[in-house]
Amino acid sequence: MQNHLPVVVGPAQGGAHERTIYEIVGGQEPFFRLVTKFYAGVENDPILRPLYPENLEESIRWTALFLVQYCGGPATYSAHKGHPRLRMRHMPFKIGVAERDAWVKHMNAALETEIEDPFARRFLREYFERTATFLINSPESA
Repeated sequence: MQNHLPVVVGPAQGGAHERTIYEIVGGQEPFFRLVTKFYAGVENDPILRPLYPENLEESIRWTALFLVQYCGGPATYSAHKGHPRLRMRHMPFKIGVAERDAWVKHMNAALETEIEDPFARRFLREYFERTATFLINSPESA
C-alpha cells in the first residue's frame, strides 16, 4: 500500500518531476505535527477520548506514519503493521455521526495550523472527511 489514491499533483516548478503530497508538505515532520495537534484536541474531547488508549503516543506514531505512507512517503506503516485495513481496525469502536464529526473537527483544526500548503490542506481535508464518513459503523453514537 504505497498510496490508495493517486497523490501525484503535477509538475514541480521548472521540471517534469511530479510531486506527492508528502513532498509538498515537506516530508514526515509536518505529518507528525499535524497528528500531535489532532490528538491534543482528542485529549479533552468527551466524545472521542473514550475511544483511545490512555497513552496516546502510539496512536500519534501510527497515525502519522499511516498518513506519511498514504501521501507518498516511506511505507514504514505497512512494513510494521501490514495493510492498513481501516474499516477492520476501526470496527471494534462504535463510530456514529457524532464521533465522525468530532474527529473531522479536530483534524481540520490541526490542518489549519500545521499544513501550510493550500493544495495539500484541501487534499487532506477531503480525504479525512471522506474516510471518516466511510468508517461510520453505527447508526447511533457511542
